Amino acid sequence: MEPKIKVEKLTKIFGKTPQAAVKLLEEGVSKDEILAKTGDTVGISLVSFDVKQGEIFVIMGLSGSGKSTLIRCLNFLNVPTSGKIIVDGENVVEFNKEQLSNYRKNKVAMVFQHFGLFTHMTVKQNVIYGLEIKEIEKEKREQLAMDAINKVGLAGWEDKYPSELSGGMQQRVGLARALANEPEILLMDEPFSALDPLIRRDMQLELLEIQSELHKTIVFITHDVNEAFKIGDRVAVMKDGVFIQVGTPEEILENPANDYIKDFVRDIDRTKVMQAKNIMFTPSTLTYGKDGPKVAINIMQKLGISSIFMLESNRKLKGLITIDDAIRAVKEHLPVDDILTKDYHVVEPESYISDIIPLATESKYPLAVLDESERLMGIIARVSVLAGLIETDGNGTDEEQIL
Repeated sequence: MEPKIKVEKLTKIFGKTPQAAVKLLEEGVSKDEILAKTGDTVGISLVSFDVKQGEIFVIMGLSGSGKSTLIRCLNFLNVPTSGKIIVDGENVVEFNKEQLSNYRKNKVAMVFQHFGLFTHMTVKQNVIYGLEIKEIEKEKREQLAMDAINKVGLAGWEDKYPSELSGGMQQRVGLARALANEPEILLMDEPFSALDPLIRRDMQLELLEIQSELHKTIVFITHDVNEAFKIGDRVAVMKDGVFIQVGTPEEILENPANDYIKDFVRDIDRTKVMQAKNIMFTPSTLTYGKDGPKVAINIMQKLGISSIFMLESNRKLKGLITIDDAIRAVKEHLPVDDILTKDYHVVEPESYISDIIPLATESKYPLAVLDESERLMGIIARVSVLAGLIETDGNGTDEEQIL
């Protein structure tokens, strides 16, 4: 499948001789040397990457790294000096004025760091603004605006003014305004950085929830490594106008490209990045509904474990059997269904380790990882969570269940 966005050797030079600076870049001259020779500043330098359909692609870097310059090139708030920006197979850099206008109106929308709301307009009027520019008829734009307002959790606030809203609510208005235009691509330039930590966390979760429903292609800018790794499907770490490393959060954590990346991720809270699917393992032996307590006892004795999960034939989780209950069932001639316990915790594959820790602390048994159809995807040993062993490669053993 072709990527939604494909960027090739994108360069942005600020100065009087940009083409001369591009030539020097292509010859391998550093940005500091170019500044000394030409007086031109290299914003971004020969950057190439792609963004998949429905992906959240995060560009992370410190102040001055070029990340905001880059995202503004994607909608031509910054006009690229050279390179290609290919969206759905078309090079946006070659668009004429009319094509570029249509691209901005219909294909892409942007959410800014400082909200960018009109203070004299209500929430609904702010959200409708872009629809008016697109000359959408009144009834339709009213519907689109209210749909977007509902999506971001501002129902009932549509007639309020920005001054009556908290910072988090104002940013929700900015997000609603972008969503109301029904863009295929959402550009977000440090949208949550001005918010308090708790509100910021709520907005991150809100974005992920909205994305799970809408599946937009999102390019997200941040300087916060925890934020980048929490929301990004893939992350690009940027420095001095170039990408240092691109990969999934797990790939970057496990295989940092160089010392700069190592330093960048050193203090990251891995429990807020790694998910259940990253530390679960698939047990080699389980019991099924057709098995009796003697089969369960035999398996547990061979593996040296004290409990085992039982599945239906379609891998749906039926319950858990302990060794004590299995022995009691044999002695008292009880059916398996009479000894199954539900005294275990269930988590989703995307559950973060930080959310799993309290469950592991209070649980006597392994955690079961279930998909949407309640089928068992894997098991998380309590020791893996409680001991902080979140760098596991997932190749756990059945013996770990006892812990």
